[in-house]
Amino acid sequence: MTVNSDAAVQAGRALGPRYKWIALSNTTLGMLMATINQSIVLIALPDIFRGIGLNPLSPGNTSYLLWMFMGFLVVTAVLVVSFGRLGDMFGRVRMYTLGFAVFSIASIFLTVTWMHGSDGALWLIIWRVVQGIGGAFLFANAAAIVTDAFPANQRGTALSVNSIAAIAGSFIGGVLAPVNWHLIFLVSAPIGVFGTVWAYFMLHDIGVRKHAQMDWWGNLLFAAGLIAILVGITYGLLPYGGHPMGWTNPWVLTALSGGLALLVIFVYVETKVAEPLFRVSLFRIRAFTAGNIASLMLAMGRGGMQFMLIIWLQGIWLPLHGYSYSQTPLWAGIYLVPLTTGFLAAAPLSGILSDKFGPKPFTVGGALLTGASFLLLIFVPVDFAYWEFAIVIALNGFGSGLFFSPNWAEMMNSVPPDRRGAAGGMIATFQNSAFVLSIGIFFTLMVAGLSSKLPAAMYSGLTAQGVPAATAAPISHLPPIGVLFASFLGYNPMQQLLGSLLHHLPPAHAAYLAGREFFPHLITAPFHSGLGVAFGFAIAANVIAAVASALTGPRTPVPAAHESLGYELAAVADEGGFEPGELVVPSVPEESTGPPDQPD
Repeated sequence: MTVNSDAAVQAGRALGPRYKWIALSNTTLGMLMATINQSIVLIALPDIFRGIGLNPLSPGNTSYLLWMFMGFLVVTAVLVVSFGRLGDMFGRVRMYTLGFAVFSIASIFLTVTWMHGSDGALWLIIWRVVQGIGGAFLFANAAAIVTDAFPANQRGTALSVNSIAAIAGSFIGGVLAPVNWHLIFLVSAPIGVFGTVWAYFMLHDIGVRKHAQMDWWGNLLFAAGLIAILVGITYGLLPYGGHPMGWTNPWVLTALSGGLALLVIFVYVETKVAEPLFRVSLFRIRAFTAGNIASLMLAMGRGGMQFMLIIWLQGIWLPLHGYSYSQTPLWAGIYLVPLTTGFLAAAPLSGILSDKFGPKPFTVGGALLTGASFLLLIFVPVDFAYWEFAIVIALNGFGSGLFFSPNWAEMMNSVPPDRRGAAGGMIATFQNSAFVLSIGIFFTLMVAGLSSKLPAAMYSGLTAQGVPAATAAPISHLPPIGVLFASFLGYNPMQQLLGSLLHHLPPAHAAYLAGREFFPHLITAPFHSGLGVAFGFAIAANVIAAVASALTGPRTPVPAAHESLGYELAAVADEGGFEPGELVVPSVPEESTGPPDQPD
């Protein structure tokens, strides 16, 4: 059925100039909710485990710890491409609104959980996975909805508002969790219900919607391959067979190699099917390919950084400055505020200026500034003066803020209008997968640095305080990942390692070993060695991101016709007809990449 073009134009006009701000407001709320819950557990984990009465460092419980904060990331990384494709086929607003509803339901069930111990942990993990499904709908379609609603010369500004919400939301968990851990999930429930109703009644599908068959083989191969790789990375963080990490575990190696093989088959299949899930042809577009490489590398450099900074603060700096270990998770979040502040200062600025001057100065400059901040962090003393640490992490946040929205807008502007959902899903997949991979790389490099120096330092430190050599030797050779997890969770690492042995030592020695100075002084030199290696990787990743950003190609001017046309779009062709409250109209392409860059 073909709808009269005049009716489509009138319907487009009926939305009015305010519609784009409605779309931006709602998607910003959605991004705020999704990213709060993506990162909120990172800071709130100690309070969650204390609340359900489970020690995550006990043998057999470490998997609960990993899946509590990795499950959400794995699910969203796997599903965003599929859900972006569904948005292109059945309507981005429809899929986005569904995501709001799913997320809200999961938040309610997380809030009312009453179980304790391993049952409570399993319940929370299941509903976190459901949250991840809702989050994947939101991540996949939010940027496409904003791109549809705004002209190309305003998209950098619009997407910068979304990115501000994403970063601002990550801090709330550290404030709420010490009050009651249920609150970190409760905060999403009313927001989600309100956002769902708002999206249902106020948002409209004004982009191209193309009905097509679902690529079931592509979905299956992509999901299986990416899940295998991400799960392999997750379990690679655990010790295995006397090794400090699990990268020699046959199961981990099988998961990684098998997942990679499935993804290779997936790419081959996608070149043969008529309506592929993963639009490989989009990579013929220079700006899209180079922008994704830059985005992936910046995410690789930043993904594990927050963990390293939290461990730095909680394991060393905060105890040395008078904070008890139980207080360190909250104060670590507070002392990392400059990182967020730097991003919040740069993101809107870069969005506005990149719309006027083009994205390249901001993507290249942002990546280089972020890399320079990692170099400065290597030279910051482990027991630093806070002002110098604050300035450096603020520069890191500022550089990332300069990069993010111009990079995203450049990629979204480069793709055809009917591929925006798929493109947004692909971009989000690369970023979320890079985040998980970055965690694995940072922890691996840190553990490698600690393993070379920590055993000798710990052995000499323990024996100097009266711990028998026969006891100190095996403790000093325990995998460093346990020490890092203990610091990250706000536990006293030496109490975890020594346990009841402390009661058999002279009181003065026991008090010093379990106090706030022994462990920080013990780990300072080995930690700084590992930190240098991890941040060296981050520097290299950011340099590659800057080079890729420089290769995105020249900026294509926005046709003047687009500005004058606004929401007046030429025609509607939809087999299902024109539904009240819904527009299904082809967007006017803002850019023409021309052959051979234009995908099929």
